[in-house]
Amino acid sequence: MSRLPLIGVTTCSRQIGLHAYHTTGDKYARAVATAAKGLPVLIPSLADLFAPSDILDALDGILFTGSPSNVEPFHYQGPASAPGTAHDPARDATTLALVRAAVEAGVPVLGICRGFQEMNVAFGGSLHQKVHEVGTFIDHREDDTQPVEIQYGPAHVVLIQPGGVLAGLGLPPEIDVNSIHSQGIERLAPGLRAEALAPDGLVEAVSVVQGKAFALGVQWHPEWAVGSNPYYLAIFQAFGDACRARATQRDADASNNA
Repeated sequence: MSRLPLIGVTTCSRQIGLHAYHTTGDKYARAVATAAKGLPVLIPSLADLFAPSDILDALDGILFTGSPSNVEPFHYQGPASAPGTAHDPARDATTLALVRAAVEAGVPVLGICRGFQEMNVAFGGSLHQKVHEVGTFIDHREDDTQPVEIQYGPAHVVLIQPGGVLAGLGLPPEIDVNSIHSQGIERLAPGLRAEALAPDGLVEAVSVVQGKAFALGVQWHPEWAVGSNPYYLAIFQAFGDACRARATQRDADASNNA
């Protein structure tokens, strides 16, 4: 019987009371376990202790999660953030290098929300810090006065671009997605392909054009209610399949070298 693929799940660094923690949402770990059918392994934001190669050698795939924090704008030569903006320098130091190294090494990658933005920044793109203030886009933020089920409910459609990864998964030309973000792609990074667009033209999903393995990022949150949404589930299943393929190859290589 083949083993479960080991799927890394990125974490945020947080101070809770007097102590420092590495945290991630239950929904991400649960989606990896139930939809991708892998064993979630939390990746601490400890770039000072672990090189990307140390992490990649142990894993069959990586999920780059969403977060309340934003990528610090100096990473994409952007203007200073508004006062009070949440940042996580330890996460930036870990994930921006890790996503580049993962793609180069052929480790399957799925980026969600902040993880999607990290992919764009890591490969040389830039971000709008407040999409709703640009003037050409709708307000993509959730209504945080509503119950979480409403916040994560369908907010707008995205237009699946023909010939890409999402279209290849059988997604129709338009799907409904949730929308829980204030940042968004300003300049698409070289080497990334727009996989889906919001009706206002904002890029909502990307893939790596010359990727050696599955490498997809989405601005929405497919981990939410993944078991009841066939389009969200298709994304996680494809990611899980890619991770299983890597696990099988790694085990075969280890056996041949034994």
